[in-house]
Amino acid sequence: MTTTSTPQAAAPSAGSNDLIYQLEDRPAFAPALFAALQHVLASFVGIITPTLIVGNVLGLGAYVPYLVSMALFVSGLGTFVQARRIGPIGSGLLCLQGTSFAFLSAILSAGMIVKARGGSPEEILSTLFGVCFCAAFVEIAFSQVMTRLRKIVTPVVTGTIICLIGLSLIKVAMTDIAGGFGAPDAGALHHLGLAALVLTTIIVLNRFKSQMVRLSAVIVGLALGFLVAWYSGRVDFANMAEVPLVSVPVPFKFGFSFDWLAFVPIAVIFLITPLETAGDLTANSIISKQPVQGPLYLRRIKSGVLADGCNSAIAAMFNSLPMTTFSQNNGVIQLTGVASRHVGYYIAGIFILLGLFPTLGAVLQLMPKPVLGGATLIMFGTVAVAGIRILSEAGLHRRNVLIVAISLGLGLGVAAVPGVLSQMPEFLKNIFGSPITIGALSAILLNIFLPEEDLEQHEDNYDPEAHLHTVLQNPQGKDDDALDLRLEDSARTS
Repeated sequence: MTTTSTPQAAAPSAGSNDLIYQLEDRPAFAPALFAALQHVLASFVGIITPTLIVGNVLGLGAYVPYLVSMALFVSGLGTFVQARRIGPIGSGLLCLQGTSFAFLSAILSAGMIVKARGGSPEEILSTLFGVCFCAAFVEIAFSQVMTRLRKIVTPVVTGTIICLIGLSLIKVAMTDIAGGFGAPDAGALHHLGLAALVLTTIIVLNRFKSQMVRLSAVIVGLALGFLVAWYSGRVDFANMAEVPLVSVPVPFKFGFSFDWLAFVPIAVIFLITPLETAGDLTANSIISKQPVQGPLYLRRIKSGVLADGCNSAIAAMFNSLPMTTFSQNNGVIQLTGVASRHVGYYIAGIFILLGLFPTLGAVLQLMPKPVLGGATLIMFGTVAVAGIRILSEAGLHRRNVLIVAISLGLGLGVAAVPGVLSQMPEFLKNIFGSPITIGALSAILLNIFLPEEDLEQHEDNYDPEAHLHTVLQNPQGKDDDALDLRLEDSARTS
């Protein structure tokens, strides 16, 4: 991260779209509410999808509506913290917080550890939220020293891990497309046809010139797939009457448990997401015409990453998955010309209201798995592509190719052939059995011990956050570039 002491460096242009409302402006109720609704629509699917996947894969059943409600509720809380800035916590930008896809593989692995021991859904959730709460303090601590670790966690490390995250999740999407885990008619044509309908709808809508149509592509695809499934008799609303009208947020509703085997992979991801967040905040600063160097910029990055960690701890406390800063709202800022952080209060209020009423989560739980799989295939694929783009920007010279090749090989290898670790002690087997953990450790260690070759002369001026920004955001680019950004961030996010 840059360490220049320029007191107020000029922000780069945010592109051809001039801002109607600047960062500190206070829009009237109507324009603020309209802008907030567009942010909600652009990020809604990304917030709820990880919870739906975890609920389906781990067999959490009746708890899914409550978990979806809590995901929306804590997204509202986190968005308020980022926009409001409470003490040293929060960037003070119009940044939306939501459930992170980056943790999904590690979360599923942790849940499977408990499930393999015969754990009940309550024990699975108790362990997941207990581990995530403790691991969030890894990011909280990292936010205070991240500027000193720029030579350890570089874009080649981050890009490799993001790529691994996306590739390791493709199996989850394809399983849903086939009908879901353990489906007796897996691979049936009606499953594949439903997923193809959703996939095709998203592709077609993403080719439109209207940015609003593009932003709504995933929601429209899921809605169309859901309606077709309902019309064909594959959705049953019979149990909706049993869903309570209001979800009451209860701290650690399922208890608090801790497991070292589950903790390590999740803690590793908490070391990676701060760099993604820094890139997102840099992009947001540029679009909002704020400085991207100097003390104000550095404070925002540090405070924003700190808020990510604190919000993840709050999320675990209120029974939700780890949080991260979403970037799709950057495209909405460009579209609406509204960069006012006060709009974040409206976004937070909408999400909190949605979270307090579990009917929404109950309806989403009825969504057939092929419908969800058709959308998540794109999301997970674009996560992998985001990693590839970061690697490309970092430079695939001989040293970096060696790091990426070994790390991807180890990560994907243990995922494809888990028996390779069968003779290891159970503790090591569970740690290195996660493709994210073994791939991340490999990339970090190789990045430390392999010589830098001809790149050493650039180390002193290296800024990883701004570097990630150039990959994840191109405000001067064409509409297709904005589309790529939205797709990647919908899959992350973030």
